[in-house]
Amino acid sequence: MKFSLSKILLVVVHVCVCVSWLGMSIARAQPETQALRPIALNSFGSCISHWRNLRDENRFIHVEEGQPSYQASQVTEIVQNILLFQRANGGWPKDYDVTAVLTPEQRARVMGTRNREDASYDNDNLFSQVEYLARAVHQIDVPEWRLGCEKGIDFILRSQYSHGGFPQRFPKPHSYHAHVTFNDGVMIGILKVLQDAGHAAPHFQWLDQNRRKLAREAVERGITCILRCQIRTEGELTGWCQQHDEKTFAPRSARTFELASICPQETTAITRFLMAQQNPSPELVHSVDAAVAWLQRGALKGIRVEKVASTPESFLRHDTDFDVVVVNDSQAEPLWARHYEIGTNRPVFAGRDGIKKYALAEIERERRTGTPWYGGWPRALLESEYPRWKRDLSQRSSASE
Repeated sequence: MKFSLSKILLVVVHVCVCVSWLGMSIARAQPETQALRPIALNSFGSCISHWRNLRDENRFIHVEEGQPSYQASQVTEIVQNILLFQRANGGWPKDYDVTAVLTPEQRARVMGTRNREDASYDNDNLFSQVEYLARAVHQIDVPEWRLGCEKGIDFILRSQYSHGGFPQRFPKPHSYHAHVTFNDGVMIGILKVLQDAGHAAPHFQWLDQNRRKLAREAVERGITCILRCQIRTEGELTGWCQQHDEKTFAPRSARTFELASICPQETTAITRFLMAQQNPSPELVHSVDAAVAWLQRGALKGIRVEKVASTPESFLRHDTDFDVVVVNDSQAEPLWARHYEIGTNRPVFAGRDGIKKYALAEIERERRTGTPWYGGWPRALLESEYPRWKRDLSQRSSASE
């Protein structure tokens, strides 16, 4: 069969046009990764650390030696990891590194667990993935990314108790996982994301009106729950426990070394969240004032915490070559204990046996080195944030008179 030169040229042109069209179609289908701004990864820090540094034989994938991570600039790759780990119900399992460059075998194992109902808010999980996806969608509206974020928001909204609290795990929470959880940023982390969604923060401007409305209502219920949980001793409001009973709102213990107590770290985070509310009610203002007063009373002066070299030892979850001790230091900044006994306001500690102790040295080394028992969590709140908030309230009150 013979072809004229003109026909050959027409075929060549047609092929070139098709190849060009196909190339543009593929380019349109793929996110323009070079145009995406890096998104901060700090909210994943706890889960990353748990996966890479703490042993847990129950995980469905385990870190490999020298396993690399994606950088913050590799947004598309991180989003794909986040969507890979997302459960069919919209949630995410905790303690996996969504920035890890996974092997084909690891990816296959993750895909095989998609239908599990093991989602958890523990260790800043789940709401952090929703936040990240929202920021990615704000930059480039990829339908798959938007759908993943919407499913995450819907999961959060379904998991809220009618009274406004959130359990640590959902669905079918049991034991202490069913308690209203403030530990590891659960309640406050969720409510911050919902507040941004409900009030159309820049990275949530793409969200539909119905989900915005539901998010605002969820935040209102959440604040009501927070105020109901605040611990009262001898008629005075104090702070909050790491977790509260999902029916009675009373403080509750969780793991054996997490006693029912008043907890400065959680109290500080809750207080900051309440202070960020617009047009606070008198009840909310009183709650903040009482929490700050309790934090001031709980300041421990004249001590500091040191890590000291010690004989290497291996435990179930971690290895250590140091110990933790409390030493006297009249020049030290104020510290707060992780737990304070309700009623006496004394610092309390516990190990795996769950027995209450009044000195860090009295619990086993495994827990001394495995839990942060002291911190300066409220310092900035007391020194600058709360006084500024009170001044602003006073100025707004004067301006309205």
